[in-house]
Amino acid sequence: MPKTVLCYGDSNTWGFVPGSEGRRFPLEVRWTGVLQAELGSEYRVIEEGLSGRTTVLDNPLEPYKNGREYLLPCLQSHQPLDLVVIFLGTNDLGDRYSLPPLDIARGAAQLALLSLRSEAGPDYGVPATLLCSLPQIGDTTSIVDTFSGAAAKAADLLRCFRIAADEVGVPLLDLSAVAYDDADGVHLNLDGHHAVALAVAQAVREILG
Repeated sequence: MPKTVLCYGDSNTWGFVPGSEGRRFPLEVRWTGVLQAELGSEYRVIEEGLSGRTTVLDNPLEPYKNGREYLLPCLQSHQPLDLVVIFLGTNDLGDRYSLPPLDIARGAAQLALLSLRSEAGPDYGVPATLLCSLPQIGDTTSIVDTFSGAAAKAADLLRCFRIAADEVGVPLLDLSAVAYDDADGVHLNLDGHHAVALAVAQAVREILG
């Protein structure tokens, strides 16, 4: 029976084309699609991406974007899950939230903790959970009203994600070598999707064997 991996993320998991007006990359080039191809038939990858999704924050204009509110029903609807991959935090860098880097990392880690307590694993056990740090923020000039302070905050995110992952006891995948495309500064291009997929695939094999 294939091992099931749920990928919980934002527009970068959904496949938003950098600098576009909402175009979406085809499944086969999105990182989740590449991940499925890399892992093969012994694994089943479930893509759960939503543009604008935060870790634990309410968007005053789109309240359904709070990642914590939907995570538990999502896990329960797809159980049993062998592994849950949390790849969130980019939208928390937005100006409207004014959060320090450690709060962003701890928000993502709270989702990992919720996964560990979900009983969504095989036989209602604990699903393995992987927390991803964020890629490098690019040039956000084109969306400056939304992410004007993102690059400065993001410079300290990897350190903060390491702290947060240790606090909840989950492995952390360092994606800091990957960069968001400069077309908007916060979305993966094709090379970025491929790099994330390869990094996650290696982590999946190490965790699930």
